[in-house]
Amino acid sequence: MSQGIENKVVVITGASSGLGEATARHLAERGASVVLGARRSNRIAALAEELSTKGYKAKAVQTDVTDQHQVKKLVDTAVNAFGRIDVMLNNAGLMPLAPLERLKVDEWDRMIDVNIKGVLYGIAAALPHMKAQKSGHIINVSSVYGHVIDPSATVYCATKFAVRALSEGLRKEVKPYNIRTTIISPGAVSTELLEHISEKDIQAGTKEFVSKIAISADTFARTVAFAVNEPDDVDINEILFRPTAQPV
Repeated sequence: MSQGIENKVVVITGASSGLGEATARHLAERGASVVLGARRSNRIAALAEELSTKGYKAKAVQTDVTDQHQVKKLVDTAVNAFGRIDVMLNNAGLMPLAPLERLKVDEWDRMIDVNIKGVLYGIAAALPHMKAQKSGHIINVSSVYGHVIDPSATVYCATKFAVRALSEGLRKEVKPYNIRTTIISPGAVSTELLEHISEKDIQAGTKEFVSKIAISADTFARTVAFAVNEPDDVDINEILFRPTAQPV
């Protein structure tokens, strides 16, 4: 499955680990040119070098998605290097779970900055290029928690509900420009996301639950590839997936 992936230019935020890293590998192996954005420059530089050594096309750009100018630089670098941007994967996210009553206000602010504003900045950076091309594909990452509410995850859930709302509004706006949009909502996937949980009791319980059922980040990469690989006249708007064993 690579006919619709080969030679596409794909920008990925949060590419230093987990879902983003797995997707970068998966798409590069299928002939895409990948441009990797993340705060941990050493991680994405090593990944880009590894992919390039194997004969794939990859570039790394240190990017904090809470800084609009850095996100614009990421996308502009892709366009300058490869002549266009075909796919924008807004993947960067944080999940510091805690009940509202614990008043983790700094964590609320950080989640809003990364999970919502980071997606908006990705859209803002990619959309002008895609409108000019009259083509493109914006993929935003929500979560199962963008569909259900857990009392230990209220603010995180709110950010992921927001991603779905933004994505649906975007879908309706960009029809005149032949731009496709996809929301991907993963369930329990094995990544570093649980390390963001500062409340040790919640982190321990969540890790115990996830360790029993989590599926590989490669699963997410395959869902991205499925949406990207479809013909240009097919718009896969939303994918929600969970481990078979996940009840919620």
